[in-house]
Amino acid sequence: MTRDLPLPDDLRAMLEAVRAVGRPRLVGGGVRDWLLGIAPKDFDVEVAGIDFESLHRVLTPFGSTDIVGRSFGVIKVRSRASGAEYDFSLPRRESKTGAGHRGFAVQPEPNLSDADAAARRDFTLNAIALDPFTGVLIDPHGGQRDLAARILRHTSDAFAEDPLRVLRGFQLAARFDFSLAPETAALCRRIAPAFAELPVERVWGEWEKWATKSARPSAGLAVLEQTDWLKHFPELAALRGTPQEPEWHPEGDVFTHTQCCLDALVARPEWVSAPPPRRRWLMFAVLAHDFGKPATTVRAEKRGTLRWVSPGHEAAGGPIATQFLRRIGAPLDHDAPVSALVVNHLAHHHGQAEFSATSVRRLARRLAPATIDDLAVVMRADADGRPPRASPEIHARIDDLVAQANALKLADAAPKPIVLGRHLIALGCKPGPRFTPITDAAFEAQLDGAFADEAGGVAWVREYLARDARTA
Repeated sequence: MTRDLPLPDDLRAMLEAVRAVGRPRLVGGGVRDWLLGIAPKDFDVEVAGIDFESLHRVLTPFGSTDIVGRSFGVIKVRSRASGAEYDFSLPRRESKTGAGHRGFAVQPEPNLSDADAAARRDFTLNAIALDPFTGVLIDPHGGQRDLAARILRHTSDAFAEDPLRVLRGFQLAARFDFSLAPETAALCRRIAPAFAELPVERVWGEWEKWATKSARPSAGLAVLEQTDWLKHFPELAALRGTPQEPEWHPEGDVFTHTQCCLDALVARPEWVSAPPPRRRWLMFAVLAHDFGKPATTVRAEKRGTLRWVSPGHEAAGGPIATQFLRRIGAPLDHDAPVSALVVNHLAHHHGQAEFSATSVRRLARRLAPATIDDLAVVMRADADGRPPRASPEIHARIDDLVAQANALKLADAAPKPIVLGRHLIALGCKPGPRFTPITDAAFEAQLDGAFADEAGGVAWVREYLARDARTA
């Protein structure tokens, strides 16, 4: 075994057993990540010189096996020792038989050469194999060269048979800060119409990786633009060419600003430490925060000077953000938080000089299920997305908002109603249609600061009911 690539003990034992009957190679993203200095999380093994049944027999003692991929020559092994799952496959040839991501005939071919087996992989940097016993890299398509140059280059013309590979390039570029080889970009442009063949759940799979794993998300958007695939996401495409006032946005148009904001977001510690669901909410909120600008941007006089302005773009962007999320197949639970963050991303620019308790309570309520902490991250990414212009005054304003939210214990949660139906019953009210208007009015009063605890809420309701009785 090579000491350069540490392998789990259970996988090492499997490889030793397989070695007795075939020729195992570590392949795919695990090898790529290792060469990039990233600890591999997934280990895929391709085994030549053995048939499917023999490979299955050798692996069965090590744990439960899933042979759902039999027609593809794939066996998933869940290790009895660790619970980890490993993919073992046979070398195979693929041929296009119809439209779509699944329109392939797959034929396992145990005696396929390393070079021919690697040729079916998407990019050269994913076509590098490793002999786990000698440590020798098998790189027939120049993947190490492209990896060193941080270039995504298609392995063969078979790339064009699977349009999902363009979106795979989009998220890989963002995750590792890669650029697309010119000839690969040209090939992607030729197959742009094939986007229509992709099931939306596969589209979401690539956007989800972009949203949770990006190191430089702008590089992914650059790939969409280079390949002419930006047109498949019109809400995003509309940002290119939408002007901004140079004094406030020296970086350029709205598309460029959005790229800068996204790169600023992933550099923030709040995003780095966030779990995947929060990363997605924040990433899509920043991506969509100016979706309303193309429809609202005009040349208008402001303080005696003609300027580019976008009045109301934050409110206009909420529905467009939801439309985009539906287009890419995002889970439905993303709609409300992303839309709320988009609609409120300029809350620190509007209103009174200081944040009142009432305004902060109402903002926290409007944002739910997102929070003021989430909003502050989006605001800071927006402020930092205007290079080379610094924005210390905006960050100070955001600091004030967060400080007030913390003082009210609302930075990471929305206010909850204090007065509930049980309080009305305790005051002698009979349950019925009247309850909702009363509890709604009580909550509005609570947000306005009329009371802050249960005793105050009950006293407010008692007075409300007495006043209602006097005017009945």
